[in-house]
Amino acid sequence: MSKQDPQTNSGQAMLAEQTVLSTSGYISSYFKRMRSGDFGTLPIVIGLLIIALIFQSLNKNFLTPVNLVNLIIQMAGLATIAIGVVFVLLLGEIDLSIGFVSAVAGVTMTLLFLPPFNLPWFLAIPAGLLVVTLIGLLQGSIITGFGLPSFIVTLAGMLVWNGVVLLMVGAGGTIILQDAVAVAIANAFLPAMWGWILALVVVALYAFNTLSYNLTRRREGLSVMPTPLVLAQIAGVSLLIVAAVYICNLDRGVPFVGVLLLLFIVIFSYVATRTPFGRYVYAVGGNAEAARRAGIDVDRIRIYVFMLSSFMAGWGGIVLASRLRSVATNSGGGSLTLYAIAAAVIGGTSLFGGRGNVMSALLGALVVASVDNGMGLLGLSAGVKFIITGLVLLVAVLVDALARRSRVKSGRA
Repeated sequence: MSKQDPQTNSGQAMLAEQTVLSTSGYISSYFKRMRSGDFGTLPIVIGLLIIALIFQSLNKNFLTPVNLVNLIIQMAGLATIAIGVVFVLLLGEIDLSIGFVSAVAGVTMTLLFLPPFNLPWFLAIPAGLLVVTLIGLLQGSIITGFGLPSFIVTLAGMLVWNGVVLLMVGAGGTIILQDAVAVAIANAFLPAMWGWILALVVVALYAFNTLSYNLTRRREGLSVMPTPLVLAQIAGVSLLIVAAVYICNLDRGVPFVGVLLLLFIVIFSYVATRTPFGRYVYAVGGNAEAARRAGIDVDRIRIYVFMLSSFMAGWGGIVLASRLRSVATNSGGGSLTLYAIAAAVIGGTSLFGGRGNVMSALLGALVVASVDNGMGLLGLSAGVKFIITGLVLLVAVLVDALARRSRVKSGRA
């Protein structure tokens, strides 16, 4: 057997020491990143704590189990749509059609349950999702094929799909959702025992994924979080999951739609961070020309992202139809589109492209839904709700702009 070069061994040892910082060194590095404008999810977490404290002080019902379960149900449709918005914003694009695209999915599904179709849920739901995915394909192809701004194309789409919804619903104005499975999506709850089983499974999967991810990075010579902090992170997330299930079980149980939303978050977080497609999205959003020169098919990525946006909008529309047990001529209208985009931005996804993550959709939707829910408990008017939500969005954009400026100055952008 050949002997290894002593210099090689010492170099590997030095590399291993550099990739594993001490706990104090890692914390010091974290604060250094914050000073350079890399705030992560800290602003949104602080914002949620402030919102909870304000509304709980004004109305003691805000943090009750009943209202917290209601909050999960209220935010689920919005958060689902916002997941697709995150991918669009990562490209530095915009999709203004998502509200009425979501309504097209909900109305298509509902109509397919009725005569003369009478389709079962396992055909009607996929059919609605297929229709809106093709809408995303159409809009994405127009944007890339003709080099048009996504703002203009999706603005036109917003008007077109609004008209389609009006024609599909017809003069009756409202169509009742008559399939039990579809209604159960947003109106069913897990028994207490299944809630705890779900909590154990989620905690186990999260711990396994976190530990294996850090082990893989260490093997590849990349920087990793110190083990005590990794264990503390796992413990903290586990505590939040257990607390959430406990609170839900004090009321009706864990909402099924909350489980569905969690599944979407996990799947698309994996897509964004662990697949070539996700890396290509970040690359195109960061610098499209550099991505093109690196061999990435930029136009195809854009089309796929708009298909994904419409697909998730479709799921959001199905969730909203299930929650209301009906669809109507005003489905997808109002503030839905603006709130979905606001949720992604408030959660930390940059409007400049290339920065953000899928979890930001959940956090941002939680902020938007909490503000709307809290003001509803206080009996405030719709005008006040719009003003407050707009100010929250403005603050989020200002934080993003200031952080970006700070990163540029520090050389991290």
